[in-house]
Amino acid sequence: PRKDYNDVEDLMIPAPIQQMVTGQAGLFTQYNIQKRPMTVKEFKQLANSEKYRTPRYIDYEDLERKYWRNLTFVAPIYGADVNGSIYDEGIEEWNIAHLNTILDVVGEECGISIEGVNTPYLYFGMWKTTFAWHTEDMDLYSINYLHFGEPKYAVPPEHGKRLERLAQGFFPGSSQGCDAFLRHKMTLISPSVLKKYGIPFDKV
Repeated sequence: PRKDYNDVEDLMIPAPIQQMVTGQAGLFTQYNIQKRPMTVKEFKQLANSEKYRTPRYIDYEDLERKYWRNLTFVAPIYGADVNGSIYDEGIEEWNIAHLNTILDVVGEECGISIEGVNTPYLYFGMWKTTFAWHTEDMDLYSINYLHFGEPKYAVPPEHGKRLERLAQGFFPGSSQGCDAFLRHKMTLISPSVLKKYGIPFDKV
């Protein structure tokens, strides 16, 4: 997608977030605290520091176990919602900025840009940064391109309502305040809990 990545480190992350997680037994709530802006280079140095770097692991399953065991310790920093793409101009193959969907009409004919919906967003993560369980804005489909990193969990759409009902049962305070509280991106439910309650999921 790019001839080189030399200029990526100069990108600015305008609103990094520190992810504080509370909970136990596979059920967690994540709170985001906005931090000062930083460049991708500064973020990379932080991510590779002794405090934040990924621990040694044998295989993906070992890393996944360490993730769920250590979720509430050392709140990571997430470079989320960075408007833009790291694709070179003119490249259209696999380029999220050129999907040729009906959403392009909103931009081309109406002149409306909806960041993260009909424009691409970049996310810079480190060990334990997490995009919590959620449904997409307006129930739109989501397309993600993982340049580097570990798999994501996904529940098939036909089981989405079951996941929402399960989450409402485990987080009654959140669900009473908002029926669509999973859209707030604060809820973490471990795979072991999903398996226990028969919610199918994939790691992609």
